[in-house]
Amino acid sequence: MNKETHAYDFDDIRPLNDEEVSIAIEELVASGDFRKAVNYLLPNLDWEAFSQQMRLCKTKEQFKSTFSYDAVITVAKQSAFSLTISGRSRLPKEHVACTFISNHRDIVLDAAFLNVLLYDVGHGLTQVAIGDNLLIYSWIRTFVRLNNCFIVKRDVSVRQMLETSRKLSAYIHHTIHETKESVWIAQREGRAKDSNDFTQNGVLKMLNMGGGEEDILSNLMSLNIVPIAISYEFDPCDYLKAQEFQLKRDNPLFVKSKRDDLLNMEVGILQNKGRVHFTIASPVNPALTTLDPAMEKNKLISAIASVIDREIYAHYRFYPCNYAAYDMLYQTLRFRTNYDQRDKKLFEAYLQQQLDKIRIPDKDETFLRVKLLEMYSNPLKNHLENKPQQEKFDTNP
Repeated sequence: MNKETHAYDFDDIRPLNDEEVSIAIEELVASGDFRKAVNYLLPNLDWEAFSQQMRLCKTKEQFKSTFSYDAVITVAKQSAFSLTISGRSRLPKEHVACTFISNHRDIVLDAAFLNVLLYDVGHGLTQVAIGDNLLIYSWIRTFVRLNNCFIVKRDVSVRQMLETSRKLSAYIHHTIHETKESVWIAQREGRAKDSNDFTQNGVLKMLNMGGGEEDILSNLMSLNIVPIAISYEFDPCDYLKAQEFQLKRDNPLFVKSKRDDLLNMEVGILQNKGRVHFTIASPVNPALTTLDPAMEKNKLISAIASVIDREIYAHYRFYPCNYAAYDMLYQTLRFRTNYDQRDKKLFEAYLQQQLDKIRIPDKDETFLRVKLLEMYSNPLKNHLENKPQQEKFDTNP
């Protein structure tokens, strides 16, 4: 047990406790903005009956396993062709708490989908890291804390960042070792908008801070890290991401507004995602035991990040659009057997449909199209580069 975790008061970042659930539900019921959001998602809802059912929940587990679970399944049914998970056999036995680290596609749904899928295979719901930049309204903060989210503070000064990271790390270690709950955290701050996924060294350095041991490997191995590869057939926010690339290209000082974040959340939740698949990869501890703990710190952190990345790259699920995007971007026929002309025409029509949604000054459609193609081909590119040399050679036509 790390004595460091007892030095912090986690009240400002932790999820709600069960004794706070009733008050939180009353806050939500009284919130006009929350009601608007629910009615937007479920326009035929009987609000009074819904409110009374919410009030029957006295614990977070009751709220999550009924309202939250049902809400996520409703979203999946309305906006995804399928939602599936594989790799269940790789989960730690006897429900050992672990740290799930995944690539990041959707602001809200990555963790929400993962939680319902884990619940369905009997693992239980995890605590979820969420950036405070997304807690735009007070009801959102209440709602996510009611759903077992812990807060990652992003809008802090450089001077405060070190202590904020120490506290966050201490909380994650506390959750794994003392409350025995699994946690989910993205491999990087924010989404990889070009789908070129990689684990940021800063995330691993943060996770190391709260450990009770002197060496990095022991601290990170104690968290039982399990990578997860997330694959969306279509990313409804792809055009917004491409648009942001051009806006930043044309104005390096461009910064997204809160309204932009809200739009990304809304589009990501409601619009078409096609097939969505989560693959539980192999726990990294066996691979970490092969690393030299005496390695220079930054090199060791990079080596650990590479272990996580290789697991994610190896376990993507690919769709015809990924193969078509690769051939279109690199002007090859390498994957011509993985899609047919109908698949390609449908994908080309989809690209144009998404491009037509972009309305910005000096719209550079050639640049934007390339960015969209990169989003759909980069996971495949990383997967190929992760393969052994002979296997890479064998995949060539």
